[in-house]
Amino acid sequence: MISMAEYIWMDGAQPTQRLRSKTKIVPMENIENVTLEHFPEWGFDGSSTYQAQGHSSDLVLKPVCFVDDPIRGRGNFLVMCEVMNVDGTPHETNSRAKLRKTLEDGAAKEDPWFGFEQEYTLFRGRTPLGWPEDGYPAPQGPFYCGVGADEVFGRQLVEEHMQLCIDAGLMIYGINAEVMPGQWEYQVGYRGVKEESADALATSDHNWFARWLLYRIGEDHGITATLHPKPVRGDWNGAGQHTNFSTKSLRDPATGTQTMKTYLQRLENKHMDHIKVYGADLHDRLTGAHETCHINEFRSGPSDRGASIRIPIAMQKEGCGYLEDRRPGANADPYVIADRILRTICDL
Repeated sequence: MISMAEYIWMDGAQPTQRLRSKTKIVPMENIENVTLEHFPEWGFDGSSTYQAQGHSSDLVLKPVCFVDDPIRGRGNFLVMCEVMNVDGTPHETNSRAKLRKTLEDGAAKEDPWFGFEQEYTLFRGRTPLGWPEDGYPAPQGPFYCGVGADEVFGRQLVEEHMQLCIDAGLMIYGINAEVMPGQWEYQVGYRGVKEESADALATSDHNWFARWLLYRIGEDHGITATLHPKPVRGDWNGAGQHTNFSTKSLRDPATGTQTMKTYLQRLENKHMDHIKVYGADLHDRLTGAHETCHINEFRSGPSDRGASIRIPIAMQKEGCGYLEDRRPGANADPYVIADRILRTICDL
């Protein structure tokens, strides 16, 4: 049969990379036994994606993982690609390759798991969804995990997005309306399914797939999802990408507490190195208000949503589990987040 494969990659836009994609028609003998080898490398014009000059514009899309395409239906696929130079080396904008190298350099021995809490804000035109065209809605308070047409906006799109992620086989494990009206969150990561791996590459891939699906169905609804960390100025929550992470020693009751202390010290020592790569315009969000720690301060604490690193209840009670990095902005690259955390906690 003939399959449609949507090749997806990140461009070279600065300061925040954008998603790009194009469709390749791929003959498939048996859609029940599809492997990565069924998707050939493909070229593209890097001069149109801020990744090359016009006089030498050819770049290569190298498929690295794929999932079912829940929009086009059975027998079609979404294919995540790394951008490569024509000589086979990773392009400078290929952040996934940098994460791969960090894992190969020793981080993989720690069996790291990651989860991303991806916040986003829905806009129709220049106005956040549910906001009056002139003025502001009621002060934030009733909107978080709210219900009702006067408190929640965009649920139809959000529910559709969640179902598409499930149909694609992505590791989505929850959604909720957020503090600011028109703002939502989905979570990708460990969800207790035996055949799934919440490793750094897999969960980062899945978050990028989920973002692509969110943008794609936004086209059908005439709604734009933005990842700006402070989509509305003033007394409104920003949008983050809280990142949960653990290693085998952090998950072990015998070593968890001491490992946590070591990790927290290393994270504090490298605080500004993290801030530099945790998303553009992060200073607009990390003000010390609205459930954030100030951008120039590092603080950790049990159940503290105003800290840089929150220590969850399970970690406190059982002496093992995971930590939550609350600093990354919604627009940060999950590959970069995972890479920076691993290089810090593994002292690479």
